[in-house]
Amino acid sequence: MDIVKLYQDYSIPFQAEGHKHCRPGWINTPCPFCTGNPGLHLGVTEDGSHAYCWRCGYKPIKKVLSKMLNAPEKEISQLIATYGGSPLTKTKEPKAKIGVKKLKFPEPCGNLTIRHKTYLEKRGFDPDRLQKEWGLLGTSVISKLDGIDYKFRIIAPVFWNDQGRSKVVTFQARDITDRHTLKYMACPKEREIIHHKHILYGMPESWGDTGIIVEGITDVWRLGYNAVATFGIEYTNRQVREIARAFKRVVVIFDSEHQAIQQAGKLVSDLKFRGVDAFSITIKDDPGSMSQDDADHLVKNIL
Repeated sequence: MDIVKLYQDYSIPFQAEGHKHCRPGWINTPCPFCTGNPGLHLGVTEDGSHAYCWRCGYKPIKKVLSKMLNAPEKEISQLIATYGGSPLTKTKEPKAKIGVKKLKFPEPCGNLTIRHKTYLEKRGFDPDRLQKEWGLLGTSVISKLDGIDYKFRIIAPVFWNDQGRSKVVTFQARDITDRHTLKYMACPKEREIIHHKHILYGMPESWGDTGIIVEGITDVWRLGYNAVATFGIEYTNRQVREIARAFKRVVVIFDSEHQAIQQAGKLVSDLKFRGVDAFSITIKDDPGSMSQDDADHLVKNIL
């Protein structure tokens, strides 16, 4: 399917390969399912066969176009055929080719600079403590991996117990300019030892009976060792199993927007089905935006 021609004909704003916000082979647009989060989160492959939002996960292409164009899926099937696709094809999420290449960070990459630390301090974090406890690294004006631009980002290694020992299995990269539409970028799937949506972000060796489930890595930094991130509100069955295995009691705190609240409730239901004492609470904005004093008070009340 000629997804670019379709976007052009229906005046859907997009950015194609070669733009700093796009990965090779993908066309990016604002995600119609993440209306409270502006940015080019939704990527669709050039042939229109797969769609994936960096924030809320995989979406069937028919549902994406139906949402974008406010049209029923029956009409979308005909539209897909018009642009060279098969209306009968039911696409599935592409299987990640994990571990094809060796895990490494973008290059160059090193200790946090004054610019990284200033960004963290403005958000109320202690950069030296985060660098020591979470192993944070930073990139500068030039930093790439597999042709992907990771400049001006904080690199957060993700640790997991792999084959009996804790080691870095992937990474997340957080923009420090607040000008990039993709606030978070993941390690290329081909270089992940374990796909990040199959695990959780946190410090497993420090977890107790109660876990606080949040969306992103900065939420974990704010709430501390009892917090665990699912890398977005779209979670996987593997992550649910890992949460249920790790905790007897769970509190889910996603962002305050409507879709995030719905997903928090769904996660609570999935965990209760597995015998976990789970509930959700809603706060203003997101945990990462809280003051440290407010966050500490919240965690104390939860525990």
